[in-house]
Amino acid sequence: MALTDEQRITLHGFNNLTKTLSFNMYDICYTKTKEEREAYIAYIDEQYNSDRLTKILNAVAEIIGAHVLNTAKQDYVPQGASVTLLVSEGPIVEVPTESYEESPGPMPANVTLQLDKSHITVHTYPEYHPSEGLSTFRADIDVSTCGEISPLKALNYLIHSFDTDIMTIDYRVRGFTRDINGQKLFIDHDINSIQNYIPDAVIDAYDMIDVNVYQEHIFHTKCKLREFDLNNYLFGYTKDKLSEAEQTEIAERLKIEMDEIFYGKNIR
Repeated sequence: MALTDEQRITLHGFNNLTKTLSFNMYDICYTKTKEEREAYIAYIDEQYNSDRLTKILNAVAEIIGAHVLNTAKQDYVPQGASVTLLVSEGPIVEVPTESYEESPGPMPANVTLQLDKSHITVHTYPEYHPSEGLSTFRADIDVSTCGEISPLKALNYLIHSFDTDIMTIDYRVRGFTRDINGQKLFIDHDINSIQNYIPDAVIDAYDMIDVNVYQEHIFHTKCKLREFDLNNYLFGYTKDKLSEAEQTEIAERLKIEMDEIFYGKNIR
């Protein structure tokens, strides 16, 4: 999008706005026995260990144009992992035109912007219900940037990097920067919903709820997968191994678990 002279603002120094994307995802699985539960946790730990998570975060850094200064990663016992990247900014040579538009971001590709005083983190939380055979894997990712480009450009890639039943996404712009006359600027781009940065195919696959506080530049979107196929929630076997009564009971447990996570409250 080409900017007119009236739309261009000369800043007094660096753009000091802080833009933070928090991406929270859940994967739910029915694990009937202790052996199934342990196998699921082992699978999750292998699938989302610190090495693979580091690759995901490095791809995020590439998408938003960050130079990685330092990487800290850890696999935990008995389960879980964390990765933190510190990233920095180089001189802005050319601003991508799409950085000013609400649209889904790219998959990994070269971007001309870099960032300063920023970080990207991920923490995982595999856990299970003590008695009802439900196991849940949660991953929390935070992308915090200072500068002109929005971390929302990484959202499309993050969604495609995880097998996600439920997503909770938060975006907030904090602080202020100044123009050369000292006038404060509290946001530097138009946004009315995080959904504008999610591809249509993903929006069609999820039920979504927005809670936005526009005057505070706070945006919140919750997403729950629409289609339910019991086979996707059984670990190591398919539903044809179960009686119809068992299928109904397990499906009900799973749907209640997903609704409780989606709405953030206990239903029963």
